[in-house]
Amino acid sequence: MDHRLMTSSNAELGSDEVIKIGAMEIWVEKETQIPESNVLITVSNLEGEHSYLVAGDKIVKTKSSLFVQAPEERIVVGTRSWYRKATVLSRWFGYVLAFALISFSILSFEGAIKARVVLTGSMVPTINPGDIILTTPASTVTPKIGSIVAYVGRRFDGTAVGVFSHRIIGGNAQTGFIVKGDHNPAPDTQHPKIPDITGVVIFVIPLIGKFLTPKSLLVLIPLVFGLWLIVDALKNE
Repeated sequence: MDHRLMTSSNAELGSDEVIKIGAMEIWVEKETQIPESNVLITVSNLEGEHSYLVAGDKIVKTKSSLFVQAPEERIVVGTRSWYRKATVLSRWFGYVLAFALISFSILSFEGAIKARVVLTGSMVPTINPGDIILTTPASTVTPKIGSIVAYVGRRFDGTAVGVFSHRIIGGNAQTGFIVKGDHNPAPDTQHPKIPDITGVVIFVIPLIGKFLTPKSLLVLIPLVFGLWLIVDALKNE
C-alpha cells in the first residue's frame, strides 16, 4: 500500500484527508498504485483506541477488533490499561498475603505467635471488639508495666473461665501483676502470675475479626466469587 502517514498541525492538503485524534492530526495521502487495496490505521493510548479504515478514496472510522486481533501485550488502552494495573497490584497483594499467611502458620505451629479475636470492649480505644491481637509467649517478651497481656481468668477455686486481654498497671511476676482494661473503671480482681499469662500482645489487626463470623463468611464468600467472575469476564473481553 502506498498510503503515507505523518503528523501535521497545519498544511494545505487539497484532496488529501486529515484525521484528527486528540491533539494530533494524521495526514493520509490518497495515492496508491493498487486501487483495490485497503489499509487499517490504529492509534492507541491510555485514552483509548482510534481506528480508521482507508478504502480507496473513503476513510471510515471503525474498530480494529473487527479486522485483526492484536497481541495481548499490545492491548493497553482504556479499561484494559486499568485492568492490567489492577491485575499487577492484585498479584503482588496475593504474593504478600500468601507470604504473611505462610509465615504466620509457621510461627503459630512453633508456638511463637498466636492470634485471638477480641470480643469485648474492655480495652477500648486501644483494642476494639472485632480486632485481632497477636501475642507471643511471656518467655519471648517479658511482661512489664504498660504491657497488654492475655491471661487465663480463674474463679476463686482455680477453675478457668476464659482469656482476658488487659494492661499491666502494677505488681510483679512473683506476687502477681495488677491488670486493668483501659475502658474498665477498676483493676481486675485476679492478679495473674507468669503461668497464667498465655501471651504478651505485640500487634493489633483492626476489624478483621468481625469478618470471621459465620454470618460474615456467608456474605464474603459469594462476594469474592462474584468479583472473580467479573474480573475473569473483563479479562476475556
